[in-house]
Amino acid sequence: MACSIVQFCSFQDLQSARDFLFPQLREETPGALRRDPSKTSNWEDDSWGAWEETEPQEPEEEENTSKTQKNSWLQECVLSLSPTSDLMVIAREQKAAFLVPKWKHSDKGKEEMQFAVGWSGSVSAEEGEYVTSALCIPLASQKRSSTGRPDWTCIVVGFTSGYVRFYTESGVLLLAQLLNEDKVLQLKCRTYEIPRHPGVTEQNEELSILYPAAIVTIDGFSLFQSLRACRNQVAKAAASGNENIQPPPLAYKKWGLQDIDTIIDHASIGIMTLSPFDQMKTASNIGGFNAAIKNSPPAMSQYITVGSSPFTGFFYALEGSTQPLLSHVALAVASKLTSALFSAASGWLGWKSKHEEETVQKQKPKMEPATPLAVRFGLPDSRRHGESICLSPCNTLAAVTDDFGRVILLDVARGIAIRMWKGYRDAQVGWIQVVEDLHERVPEKGDFSPFGNTQGPSRVAQFLVIYAPRRGILEVWNTQQGPRVGAFNVGKHCRLLYPGYKIMGLNNVTSQSWQPQTYQICLVDPVSASVKAVNVPFHLALSDKKSERAKDLHLVKKLAALLRAKSPRLDSFETEIKELILDIKYPATKKQALESILASDRLSFSCLRNVTETLMDTLKNQELESVDEGLLQFCASKLKLLQLYESVSQLNTLDFHSDTPFSDNDLAVLLRLDDKELLKLRALLEKYKQESTKATVRFSEDADGVLPVKTFLEYLEYEKDALSLRKIGEEEYVALGSFFFWKCLHGESSTEEICHTLESAGLSPQQLLSLLLSVWLSKEKDILDKPQSVCCLHTMLSLLSKMKVAIDETWDSQSVSPWWQQMRMACIQSENNGAALLSAHVGHSVAAQMSSSATDKKFSQMALDADAEALTDSWEALSLDTEYWKLLLRQLEDCLILQTLLHSKASPPAAKVSSPQTEPLPRLSVKKLLEGGKGGIADSVAKWIFKQDLSPELLKCANKERDVENPDEPREDLLHLAYEQFPCSLELDVLHAHCCWEYVVQWNKDPEEARFLVRSIEHLKHILNPHVQNGIALMMWNTFLVKRFSAATYLMDKVGKSPKDRLCRRDVGMSDTALTSFLGSCLDLLQTSLEADISRDEIQVPVLDTEDAWLSVEGPISIVELALEQRPIHYPLVEHHSILCSILYASMCFSLKSVKPLAFFDSKGKNAFFKDLTSIQLLPSGEMDPNFISVRQQFLLKVVSAAVQAQHSKDRDPSAEAANTHWKALNWPALAVDLAHHLQVSEDVIRRHYVGELYNHGADLLGEEAIFQVQDKEVLASQLLVLTGQRLAHALFHTQTKEGMELLARLPPTLCTWLKAMNPQDLQNTGVPIAATAKLVHKVIELLPEKHGQYSLALHLIDAVEAMATL
Repeated sequence: MACSIVQFCSFQDLQSARDFLFPQLREETPGALRRDPSKTSNWEDDSWGAWEETEPQEPEEEENTSKTQKNSWLQECVLSLSPTSDLMVIAREQKAAFLVPKWKHSDKGKEEMQFAVGWSGSVSAEEGEYVTSALCIPLASQKRSSTGRPDWTCIVVGFTSGYVRFYTESGVLLLAQLLNEDKVLQLKCRTYEIPRHPGVTEQNEELSILYPAAIVTIDGFSLFQSLRACRNQVAKAAASGNENIQPPPLAYKKWGLQDIDTIIDHASIGIMTLSPFDQMKTASNIGGFNAAIKNSPPAMSQYITVGSSPFTGFFYALEGSTQPLLSHVALAVASKLTSALFSAASGWLGWKSKHEEETVQKQKPKMEPATPLAVRFGLPDSRRHGESICLSPCNTLAAVTDDFGRVILLDVARGIAIRMWKGYRDAQVGWIQVVEDLHERVPEKGDFSPFGNTQGPSRVAQFLVIYAPRRGILEVWNTQQGPRVGAFNVGKHCRLLYPGYKIMGLNNVTSQSWQPQTYQICLVDPVSASVKAVNVPFHLALSDKKSERAKDLHLVKKLAALLRAKSPRLDSFETEIKELILDIKYPATKKQALESILASDRLSFSCLRNVTETLMDTLKNQELESVDEGLLQFCASKLKLLQLYESVSQLNTLDFHSDTPFSDNDLAVLLRLDDKELLKLRALLEKYKQESTKATVRFSEDADGVLPVKTFLEYLEYEKDALSLRKIGEEEYVALGSFFFWKCLHGESSTEEICHTLESAGLSPQQLLSLLLSVWLSKEKDILDKPQSVCCLHTMLSLLSKMKVAIDETWDSQSVSPWWQQMRMACIQSENNGAALLSAHVGHSVAAQMSSSATDKKFSQMALDADAEALTDSWEALSLDTEYWKLLLRQLEDCLILQTLLHSKASPPAAKVSSPQTEPLPRLSVKKLLEGGKGGIADSVAKWIFKQDLSPELLKCANKERDVENPDEPREDLLHLAYEQFPCSLELDVLHAHCCWEYVVQWNKDPEEARFLVRSIEHLKHILNPHVQNGIALMMWNTFLVKRFSAATYLMDKVGKSPKDRLCRRDVGMSDTALTSFLGSCLDLLQTSLEADISRDEIQVPVLDTEDAWLSVEGPISIVELALEQRPIHYPLVEHHSILCSILYASMCFSLKSVKPLAFFDSKGKNAFFKDLTSIQLLPSGEMDPNFISVRQQFLLKVVSAAVQAQHSKDRDPSAEAANTHWKALNWPALAVDLAHHLQVSEDVIRRHYVGELYNHGADLLGEEAIFQVQDKEVLASQLLVLTGQRLAHALFHTQTKEGMELLARLPPTLCTWLKAMNPQDLQNTGVPIAATAKLVHKVIELLPEKHGQYSLALHLIDAVEAMATL
């Protein structure tokens, strides 16, 4: 056991703190490197030899310098970490960052503590002042429930202006104190420590502040009370808004240090009392042999400073005025004490407004004069300048660093240097105090010292830690004498933190109530962004003569090197290992060595056994008093494990084969099944085996039931003379079980001998049963291939059940046996349903067999006095366990059928398979189905249907009986079988509802897959019950559709046309084509909801039943149950949304322009959109404004024109092609007429426009059919007359034939003038035959009344058309 450096915390984002304190070090963008334009590379001017010059290396040097600056930034900061590790302060110049710890998951999945920035900002209050020192002092809690624990942490910051300010963890200023006008050099704190010995003086808590020529000490008790009061007043002020709060007074002492040139650092040793000899020696040196001495020595406060002239100075200040040091200097001492007594501090700042604070700061508070304190003696060295001093935890030693690269160890009491280390320039030092663990002591013969046994006080050792940043090494040294005990390479940019204090506010009572988790010393590494602690074991402080531990560690290292040897010499290898482990003295180390030997995978089993037996024999031959019981028990337990491993390995290697033939009849008898049940079981397992595609997990180390001895020892352990399993993973569990039982299950090892061996070793039957089932359930593929293994399992289970304590003797048939319940739970949790079903049959058979034998035994005793033979023969052993077995078998059979279905694949491959459909389905278990709620079964099948992309019609067909002429496909057989097995859970409406939800969920993950939403609406339409249909539609709308629908509405209203693809993706989250399909699906859903609402009153609410085997299901509420809980929709509101959706859908289908959907509605109509469809909203009613009606009519006419054009246009553009696809799914003219009815637009106008558009595109036959729906045929005839004129004008004026001109000359002037006024360019189809036009003219004459003004014109047109027909 050696020194170690362990990471106990890391930084979440240290770079952000660095960027805040050093803005110039922020990362630049890659490629933004500075380059001189004059030095750019030129292939023509530069010679090849120019590459050999050294100038191109300058940027690399600059980069290295910049990298060093980015790593060494922490050396320029003021750094402090709370001893309780609950706060860290990093400050520089006027800024500071407070970091607080948080528990988070690391990359390895373990929880670790990470420091994150809790507060950052400027802490300077005066212009030009910088931070020079900082402390994080945890304050003890005053609550009874947490006595002695830290309550909160105060941050003390010293500035160049002389101010000392106190902050909370959140950066709130508690108080500020100006104690001296010089800058603050150093802040140090001392907290209460329980004296280790009765003669040690109890030290008071204090905060010491060092100035260039003075030391100010603040009493710890006064500071603690003042800070608590300030914190409470700040909290009250924040709550009440009152800013005028006066802080409580603060008691302090101020000493002016004299007779020293410069001071860099200091250490406050505390109160010390001279011994009588030292008192007389001091009196003689100062006052001569005539000096008078008091009976009681005075108490003094000792301070040590480092700097120059002298290099170290020792100061002593008398405590109190009643105990003068010397009689003849009493007056001088008293004069010094007059101004150094406790006084109330002045110059408080805080809790003022910003303006008031600036005004007060301009007026410097009155300074208390310092009491002169002369240096008594020092270490004079004119060339040496001290840099820092660090006091040891027991206040007896101090480490001083200087500018010569030395570390000097001082004896504080004697004031002399006792040791020096060289070669540590810019060193940082700290201390570690280690208390001896009494349990690690080893009694030695003839050692009668108080430390030779486990009784007596614990010894304390101190180690000096030196960090040399220039060498990047951290060293741990014995203090006054002794070697270096540890060294670590840690990097050159770290900071060593040694606070030297713990929690402030404790006393001799509260400090014993709870031991705080405080660190002594730590290392902050900015490169790895981590905080590391140094651990030093106590035994390293012992001398070489006493340190048997060091020798043991050397032997352990030698043993480790021997075990790692590449080519061990087999002849002497075992002998060397035995010699090394026997030479180790300490039991703990010897145990560690044996553990490393047993954990080696390079040693043979015989070697491990021989080494363990040798150590065991050696321990037994020793005297009982000197033998460690823990080591003896450890060796005995490992030896038992090795013997068990050897026994099992020998049984597995024996050539054992069962010659007993195995037939189907034997299997039926074994499982207590008749021929029909056995055939059904075989058929189910065969289908399951064929459809199962998931490979069984295999283990390379236990493929043949072989397990390395190293792994075996890791899995098992002895506790209190009982063999038990360690907490291992599932794979390790299977590996151990395979080692024990795999050969037996294959019939290659004796089952009886294995069971006897394992039972005698101490393994409980419950553990063996768990191992057996883990192997059986994990090796499903091998088991299904070898039915004879069922017989082996039956034999093994029978033997385990007959072991002692397997089945409680007090168990009766009316209670549940824990033994069989354990087996049933394993089958319930297993995802390998085939193996689970077989094991359940075996368990049921063995349980029935044992129950029958117990019943026979009971009745044989009852029949001694009576003839109960007939009763015994007809008795059937019924128990509660039997009922549970039957229930489990039914559940496993159902689960097996369901799993077989989920493993099957659709015969015809899908046209297009998306990524969600390629994801494998999760495996099922009875436990999952029981915890999945009432909808768990239907949900699993719905996921399979989605994966196979089966149509809703196919689901309906699979529910019917098999057709003899058209036999179903295999997958439909499985689906039909599932329907029969789950008549309630897979009822068609329930299945369609789950499929509908599954498709819409998958569509929501990828809205570009519009076909998923289309298929979801198809399943919705196939739901027969309107209550379920209404609920599912409402849930789909609220959960997935309304948000995107509203976004699409606002987008189209904003752009005034069908939006481009980029805008659709930005606002709605899908492409323009996907948006078109989405709107069509929304329209279908709203129409389906309206239809379902109409038939709600005619059909009752369905009753959701569950199969008898699954009545105990628990879990989330099913989709169907949620749907039935939905309120009925408000029909007018849904119709209102349907109108809007139709407008949006038409605009997207036909790419209509100048369409603002919301402009078609008034304020009432707009406000009603996107509200809950079950709520009653204020909808438009009465006559609409004619302006709205006009806009609506223009839109509907555009829709009809675009629809006819999309269907009958010859040269279609891509948008027209897209519209044509939607035409097939929707009758747009009929929809436009229906919209006209709801939008208060004349329906006849739309119908007449539709007829005109049909004739305009040359669809005369369709136009004739559409004429019958028109009401005002006279107006229609006038419109068609114009269309006829356009056709004739195109035929006469645009063909320019001689016959046409002659015909034109013969026409009446009125007709000729009218034809010339026609514009044939409005015609969409100019290739209509003249015969069709003649038919149209006749139709017009039929529609026109004779008194109509254009009737004569129509008659002239007949003559003209007939004349043209003869040309």
